[in-house]
Amino acid sequence: MFRKSNRTLTAVALVQFMVSLDLSVVNVGLPRIASGLGFSAAGLTWVIHAYALTFGGLLLLGGKAADRFGRKRILLLGLAAFGVASLIGGFAQTPGQLVTARAAQGIGAAALSPAALALLTAAFPSGKPRVRAFGVWAATNAAGGALGVLIGGVLTQYAGWRWVMFISVPMAAVTLALTWRGVPADRPATPTGRPDVLGAVLATAGMGLLVFGIVRTDRHAWTSLSTLFTLAAAVALLAAFLAVERRTTRDPLIRLGLLTNRAVAGANAYNLLVGAAITATFYFASLYLQRVLDIGPALTGVMFLPFALGVIAGSILAIRLGYRTSSRNILVGGALLTAAGFAWFSRISPDGSFRTDVLGPSIVASIGFGLCLGPLVSVATADVAPEESGTASGLLNSSRQIGASLGLAALGTAAQHRTGPLSTPVALTSGYALALTLSALLLLTAAAIAATAMPRSATAPSPEPTAAKA
Repeated sequence: MFRKSNRTLTAVALVQFMVSLDLSVVNVGLPRIASGLGFSAAGLTWVIHAYALTFGGLLLLGGKAADRFGRKRILLLGLAAFGVASLIGGFAQTPGQLVTARAAQGIGAAALSPAALALLTAAFPSGKPRVRAFGVWAATNAAGGALGVLIGGVLTQYAGWRWVMFISVPMAAVTLALTWRGVPADRPATPTGRPDVLGAVLATAGMGLLVFGIVRTDRHAWTSLSTLFTLAAAVALLAAFLAVERRTTRDPLIRLGLLTNRAVAGANAYNLLVGAAITATFYFASLYLQRVLDIGPALTGVMFLPFALGVIAGSILAIRLGYRTSSRNILVGGALLTAAGFAWFSRISPDGSFRTDVLGPSIVASIGFGLCLGPLVSVATADVAPEESGTASGLLNSSRQIGASLGLAALGTAAQHRTGPLSTPVALTSGYALALTLSALLLLTAAAIAATAMPRSATAPSPEPTAAKA
């Protein structure tokens, strides 16, 4: 049993590393992609938006599919789709082909992410093994995002932009083989009952439209008729979804009682704020290094290494602390430490340097971020019934994705407004500093949510069963 659990942990960690890597590896290559395929300035944003739209819109459906048809089966299908889409994207000859491939990657990720997390939850239900497993998951998750910047910069500069797509192909193939041979088959948690097709359509359309409305604020102001109409339509669809779920006699996409679970609700609110702050900070730190300090893409990627190492260190520290205190306390401390790092980071100057303006804040914030990840997932899935673990995992991934899209759009608008029409180093630094200050405030709010909304005991590691109990 121990060996099977660790094979599952290895497969899930690789899955999360690959998905996190793909979220950041493409960003550094965007200028070369634009010149290579002839993207317009507006069209280039869809290399990012197409992935975010399908990933965020289909996560709830992916989680439900994992519960209904089997987590291993959905994970294998998602890995295959992700790998094939990455290969097609690497060979793209037109902007439309690359955007389509990125959308297909998002579909694959929406299937494999909640399935992988549900497998991990089932393999490590409680005790010290659960604390360790989610610590390993957290380290690989964050390391993939941070190392993606480094790998993307090196590949773009020395191998060409197509390799930021090709890099996912061997990773998907290796993970698929490992999952096929090493992860034990599971029975569908909810194999019977008529599926709630209408609820699935409404949820997917509402989530997709919500992400679509948010990510388009880079071209349409928050107060524009287009943005207001899109967001209002998304809210209406999601409200209709909740109404359908309340009355349906079919197998619901998500049981509404799950949303009233204190730990689940608190963890998802916390996750949304952390996702918003971290994604925006990655974005503005990269811009500051390249546009203000005039550092190339490859060296910019290298400069994110301390952040990756700090996240790993924080994740290991979370494992040790998890044996002694509740996850709620760790989440509060992690959010406060990350907020302190962002507040320090907001003191950047136009004539600064990596050593004086970036390195210290990166280390502080990354350790705090590493503390947050594993305990957060553990809290969000600890008190969930086995037949809903895929749904809970999809919900947690959804809140992170929506938070990332919302944070980047909102903080990007604030930074652009502060910068003004002149893109001088002084003006750019002022805009980036404002965004980093707002990120720190988001983390302070997350700490308050963890301290007040999450159960006091969420989630202290339960004692491991004795041999007799087992």
